[in-house]
Amino acid sequence: MTARVVLLDYGSGNLRSAERALTRAGADVTVTSDQAEALAADGLVVPGVGAFAACMQSLRACRGPETIGRRLAGGRPVLGICVGHQVMFERGVEHSVPTDGCGEWPGTVERLETTVLPHIGWNTVDAADGSQLFAGVGDERFYFVHSYAVRRWQLVTEGRTRPPLVSWTTHESDRFVAAVENGPLWATQFHPEKSGDAGAEVLRNWVQQL
Repeated sequence: MTARVVLLDYGSGNLRSAERALTRAGADVTVTSDQAEALAADGLVVPGVGAFAACMQSLRACRGPETIGRRLAGGRPVLGICVGHQVMFERGVEHSVPTDGCGEWPGTVERLETTVLPHIGWNTVDAADGSQLFAGVGDERFYFVHSYAVRRWQLVTEGRTRPPLVSWTTHESDRFVAAVENGPLWATQFHPEKSGDAGAEVLRNWVQQL
């Protein structure tokens, strides 16, 4: 049976390229901001491009944080991409101004400490041991476009039977989170829909576990 996936349309993200990539990965994709459809789908994808604060404002306007929270409370899969990955954390800080995120993970999205920003280009990822997201991918490169990221992982794992799997990458000498797999919530700082065959495999891995 083909997995039904909603690509959340809240006014931020490259929706058409993500829609095409998810369709190629084997999903039946609907692009919508409708909460009922987003809650009913087998999988929800939260894209995002631009500033953290603007994305959160638009996400709140369509009750996105509530939708994400309700899905995760019921063990229903969610995939965040780029700023859609960033908003899963507690807060983002841009130009010294903090903005609350969805709060699914502790942590702060902050400016990279590098000489060249934005970070635009292809990076390899140090995939976490046991990663399902990167299964079968190997030593491939993924496409990043951003100036902010989570540089410190703060999630307390004590007492958890399955701690989150955190994958990392580096721009110049600054190390940051490239992807997280945490129960039904997975997210990537990179754009899998723009990452060629490697990105296509990552999306297939997510779709196949729905």
